[in-house]
Order: sequence, then structure tokens, then C-alpha cells
Amino acid sequence: MGVWSTIRSDIDAVFENDPAARSRFEVIFTYSGLHAIWAHRIAHAFYRRRWFTVARMISQFSRFMTGIEIHPGAKIGRKLFIDHGMGVVIGETCEIGDEVVIYQGVTLGGTGKEKGKRHPTIGNRVVIASGAKVLGSFKVGDNSNIGANSVVLRPVPPDSTVVGIPGRIVKRNGERVGDRLDHTNLPDPVIDTFRFMQKEINELKAEIARLKEREEERERKEASGPEREKVGAASQDPS
Repeated sequence: MGVWSTIRSDIDAVFENDPAARSRFEVIFTYSGLHAIWAHRIAHAFYRRRWFTVARMISQFSRFMTGIEIHPGAKIGRKLFIDHGMGVVIGETCEIGDEVVIYQGVTLGGTGKEKGKRHPTIGNRVVIASGAKVLGSFKVGDNSNIGANSVVLRPVPPDSTVVGIPGRIVKRNGERVGDRLDHTNLPDPVIDTFRFMQKEINELKAEIARLKEREEERERKEASGPEREKVGAASQDPS
């Protein structure tokens, strides 16, 4: 793919994913996510030619201007869209497929000081919601969704939805519900667990209340027994 076709596809990605985009002029001059991607493409070209210092200088300047840090060694596919990208961090050995959407505060990082491949590989048409952390040298499969503030530490199969800390797969190979960008309407297994626990607690409280009622009833019967005996003895007294 040529340079101009890549630039056009990057601009098209903004219009496909952001309903607030009004004109190409506005997108080209005001979208920091787009600027960060273009700066990375330049830095990555120097990085591939082993001009590492120049590549890092471009990367750091882009970070200063946009708040988005992309290591020049990262590999990025077509139509990446970074929306409100402040705080986004993408590591050196990260690989990102086509038509991926990343929101603010996302980290695609490693888990230690290991050498070689240490950052995730993101498949095609993946949505990574705000604040999510994907850490480690594993793959997130195509068409998957990573929920907001999730921490993903294990591979994610294609067509899956992951939420929670640590990330749990809550949907896989199911029918897509709603728009792919509706990253706030995702199931939460932690909340579901709390609801189940609350239901169990309510049932236990009801059972305890029933046992208390039975115990009080038994005590009343035991107390009323001696009283009846006294009344019977008094009625039989000849005096």
C-alpha cells in the first residue's frame, strides 16, 4: 500500500468510528490520535532502517505533542483509530492488525524485563475500551472486545468479549449485540457474582428468621406447660 492510500485509509477510519468528525480539514488538523499514528509511521520507517535514535526522537516528540506514546518498533496495520488518546501506551514488540479501535488510557505493554517478543498481538477489528491494560506476549483474536478498565493477562480467542480484573471471557462466538463501539454495555462477572451472593445472603436471613420464630414458639409452649400444671393443681386443692 502506498503512502497516500495509507493516509487516506487513516482518515477514513476516523469517519467510520467517530460520529463527531465533520470534515477532512478538521480531522487532519485537530485529531491527535491521527497525528500520533502518522508520526509513528515515520518513526517506524527510520526504526526499520536501524536509525533508532532518530526514530525515538520522533516518537518522543509525538508523545509530547499528543499524549500518546507509541514505540517506533511497534507494527500497526491499516485504519487504526485512537479516540481521545491521552495516556495510550503501545510497546516496542506490539503488533496491531487492521481496523482496530483504541480508547484513552489503554496500555499494550509487557509484564517484565524479558527479551524478544514481550508485548501483545492485537487481531483485526478489535475494540479496546478506555483504561484497559493488555499485558504480555499473547494474541487477542479478531473481532474481540476488551471492556473498560479490564486487565488482560492471557490469550483471547476470536469473537470474544473480555471484562474484569483479571480479564475474563464473558462472551465467545455469540451473536453481536448492538454497535461494536458500544463498549459500555458489556456484562460484568464481578457484579453478577455480587448479585448472586446478595441473593444467597437474603435467603439465609429469611431462613434464620424462620428458625428464630420456631425457637420462640417452642419456648412459649415450654413456658406455658408449667403454668397449666399449676392451674390444674390449684383446682384440685380441697382447701
